[in-house]
Amino acid sequence: MFVAALVCDLLLPAEVGSLKGKRSVVRPLIADLRRLEVAVGETGHQDLHRRAEVSVAVVSATAGRCEEVLDAAERLVASRPEVQLLAAHRLLRSDSDD
Repeated sequence: MFVAALVCDLLLPAEVGSLKGKRSVVRPLIADLRRLEVAVGETGHQDLHRRAEVSVAVVSATAGRCEEVLDAAERLVASRPEVQLLAAHRLLRSDSDD
């Protein structure tokens, strides 16, 4: 069994001037990511208007499948014109890791 995570650091548009405006950008992104059948949530920068951290997690029998799903998630985030992907970090662990 493999567990993988993708952490995306995002910059939101200048016109996002409130937490309500931030939600209007982040919620649809999270909804689209959930269509990939992953666990996803906003995991950082909750108090900043123009920054967001969104994390994706997947569990699979193979490392290759985890990578495929994370690749698709990263492409989806990067393709969104309303956000700028500043950084993406990955973590992959297996049940045999110490």
